[in-house]
Amino acid sequence: MRRCGPWLRASVDTAVIAIDTNIVVRLLVNDDAAQGRRARSLLAAGQEVFVAPTVLLESEWVLRAAYGFGPDKIAGFLRALLGLPGLRTANPDQVAHALTGYEQGMDFADALHLASSHQTDRFYTFDAAFRRKAGSEMPGVTVSAP
Repeated sequence: MRRCGPWLRASVDTAVIAIDTNIVVRLLVNDDAAQGRRARSLLAAGQEVFVAPTVLLESEWVLRAAYGFGPDKIAGFLRALLGLPGLRTANPDQVAHALTGYEQGMDFADALHLASSHQTDRFYTFDAAFRRKAGSEMPGVTVSAP
């Protein structure tokens, strides 16, 4: 039996593959037709596909910094990607919560850090903008300066 985390639905008959940021970007941007076709064929092969939250984080950065997309477009891209049949991520509720914070004005990395810390009582940061936005955009964990 394949060992995997609880975020994947794997059985003996189901292969699970993981994809990197460059595959995600080719799927979403399709700026290289040949690589775009190869990336799409991975998803069409019927295998379970795992996308790590770190890949989503790097994908957001690439789409914003290299391609100039804004938060609304990027969040839409990532939500559509995560909605594909057979595609999984670790801690999907945390990722969804982070995307909501991102759509409401938080930095995606900050929103993911905070969403991943939901089981804590307090999150410390020197970043004043993060503290301000976290309180209004993602209530739950208290964000404070040390």
